[in-house]
Amino acid sequence: MSLDRPRQLELFSRMLRIRKFEEALIAHHPVGHLSIGQEAAIAGACIALRDDDYVTGTHRSHGHPIGKGADIAPLMAEIFGKKTGICKGLGGSMHLTDTTKGLIGESAIVGGGLPLATGAALSAQTRGTDQVSLCFFGDGAANQGTFGESLNMASIWKLPVIFFCENNGYAVTTSVAKSHGQPDIARRGDGYAIPGVIVDGQDAEAVYEATREAVERARSGGGPTLIEAKTYRFGEHAHSLAIPISYRSDEEINHYKTERDPVTLYRAVLAARGLGADVEAIEADVDRIMDEAVQFARESPEPELQDMLDCMFSNPINYPPRFEGLTEDA
Repeated sequence: MSLDRPRQLELFSRMLRIRKFEEALIAHHPVGHLSIGQEAAIAGACIALRDDDYVTGTHRSHGHPIGKGADIAPLMAEIFGKKTGICKGLGGSMHLTDTTKGLIGESAIVGGGLPLATGAALSAQTRGTDQVSLCFFGDGAANQGTFGESLNMASIWKLPVIFFCENNGYAVTTSVAKSHGQPDIARRGDGYAIPGVIVDGQDAEAVYEATREAVERARSGGGPTLIEAKTYRFGEHAHSLAIPISYRSDEEINHYKTERDPVTLYRAVLAARGLGADVEAIEADVDRIMDEAVQFARESPEPELQDMLDCMFSNPINYPPRFEGLTEDA
């Protein structure tokens, strides 16, 4: 099932919003683990979901809520640590979320989202809804124990979950070739009787099609799918992170930036379909949205101590009644 014209343009818009959001951070508030280069994998997967479908993200978290359709201004304010942020300025770069769009959390813990997404899928199955859960994780997380545990449980119970690996080739500086006995992570699904699919993570519509098929399988009771999107991060593991060793060549980086940039590739696809004017309008609109979001974040108030306390405790704290029969001394 191909994307119709409005959805093609929405897919491009979401990809561009991820790119421009992180470029705005570099310019105005440089922080975090950036997804520049991985936009097609994120947006292509999310466009196949409904708003009420669940998503868990990773420490590289800016792109996931944007890919799911979250408003930009509260996300920007959150990065700036402001009270108007999506988490009141208390979560920051690695903990963005938007429950109105089905996001149930992002985590700095590698592989931390895998059991959460599995649990969300179990919840949907138990409640009898047709919601699905999609878990984003990186190639490094595939070597965590939560990976095998989550896939095994999802397989046994045929849970409606899509395990989506953004394989950008490196866990910080360690390449997949040096850390995985089987470099094709999708093939690990064989051990759990789960379909494993490899897709070009720089091709937005290819990612969409692979995810759409997995979503249909999950909604119909067919169980989980493991998708591996071969993608690439243009920058370092984290912005401004000083890496004292050379672990990838300039030629490799330049190849992806010049030949495999997902935003550039999809822009060319849409232009060839006669949608060039629509693309230009989206680009202007996204630039406006980012400028307004930065201004909103700068002008927003800082959180107060009470905001932190309200997020930690029930206020007022209702203590349970003393167990009948206990003495005052007890």
